[in-house]
Amino acid sequence: MSGLVQSDEIDEYIKQQMDDRRIPGLQLAIVKNNKIVKNTNYGLANLQDAIPVSNKTVFTINSMTKGFTGVAIMQLVEQGKLSLDVGISEYLTELPEAWRNLTIRQLMGHTSGLPSILGNWAGLIGSQDFDTAWELAKQKPMEFKADTDFKYNQTGYVLLGKIIDKVSGMSFDKFITKHQLNKVGMIKTGDAGFAHFETVIPNQALAYTYVKTGNLTNLSAEFAPPLRTAAGMTSSAKELAQWAIALQTNKLFDKTDSLKQLWQPNILADGKTAGFNRLVNGYALGWPVISRAEHPAVASLGANRAALVIYPQDNLSIVVLTNLSGSLPSTFIDEIAGFYIADMKAENGFGLPVSIKPLWTHIQKQGYGSISKIAHKMQNQGDITLVEADLNTWGYQLLGQKKIASAVQVFTLNTQFFPASANTYDSLAEAYWLLGDGTKAIELYNKVLSLQPDNNNAKNQLQKIKAQSE
Repeated sequence: MSGLVQSDEIDEYIKQQMDDRRIPGLQLAIVKNNKIVKNTNYGLANLQDAIPVSNKTVFTINSMTKGFTGVAIMQLVEQGKLSLDVGISEYLTELPEAWRNLTIRQLMGHTSGLPSILGNWAGLIGSQDFDTAWELAKQKPMEFKADTDFKYNQTGYVLLGKIIDKVSGMSFDKFITKHQLNKVGMIKTGDAGFAHFETVIPNQALAYTYVKTGNLTNLSAEFAPPLRTAAGMTSSAKELAQWAIALQTNKLFDKTDSLKQLWQPNILADGKTAGFNRLVNGYALGWPVISRAEHPAVASLGANRAALVIYPQDNLSIVVLTNLSGSLPSTFIDEIAGFYIADMKAENGFGLPVSIKPLWTHIQKQGYGSISKIAHKMQNQGDITLVEADLNTWGYQLLGQKKIASAVQVFTLNTQFFPASANTYDSLAEAYWLLGDGTKAIELYNKVLSLQPDNNNAKNQLQKIKAQSE
């Protein structure tokens, strides 16, 4: 496959994703073997004025900022100014007693149990005044014992900013600018600063989201300066790609094991890792982690609209920035990687749970029409042990590939093996609805309610189907 054909195929795939997810604008950069091999712009950065995404465009990256904070922390560890595993009272005074023995590793990995300083996505608790909210947060009880759970939390990143300020002798934004942005040559990122939407930034893409009615609306948020270690930066796909290269070519660290430590997920007291979901199943020093046997990865994610995924074993990095909250580029970056690594294509079975793979292999030869017969035979022989959640994952992967009839077969199999689960019928109902069979969808959603009378999704879907059929 030539580079040009490959590039055209990627463009087609990106445009299809933008259509499916109704993404206004997107910027893509791909790094292979520490070289940027693709950097392309798509769609509109500003719908109101029909301004296209260009090489000048920069996007707010929200929580991707945490990745930069993680690098800053490791740089200070290298300098001997910080330790990841001592109580933070070593560096900060006037802390609540319950906070004093928390470690930097726990703050960074969201396993601290700290109370949240935010009441919603970006709103401070009790007040829009940061100092008032901070005092309120310090009075709240811990949410759980450190390292017993994972809960995404911005309070810890406020503390990290205070620690960086104190031990580096400069504000965290200046420290990050000096020791990362300037070293990498991230000029646009440096010029944009850490103020998110609060200042006027040249060529900044506007942000959008879809409300419940399906209409597109403008999206904005303000982050108080102490919260900007957690979210606040603005960048471009190309400059983030340059940052990924710098990280992997020892431009930002002096010691060879620093990058490994940066990407080492925090381990809970039960010996497991925890993260956002089945895919992003761990969290390291400001970096979400995708732990799996094949093509493991680390990620830097922001506001469900921006993502950098690095595949260290494959010498591949992919940056996707969009201006739509909820576009979830982390869910389709693996498929982009599949254009460079064939076995990472979903159509080749990548991303399926291990329990599914033997059955999937047989189905590729004999067809989805045979799935029930084959699955029952394999399970009876002890060749496979099917798991409800894994079958559900398979079905939704097929829906994502627009193989709806095949998804119906998989979801039907799930109802056969797990007939007491309302969720299996809910998924099958959704697939039939997408297939255009409203009658069957209604029957199945009623089955959901017979098993789980308080299932609001089934109630809402029934109302929607009936309204559209009137």
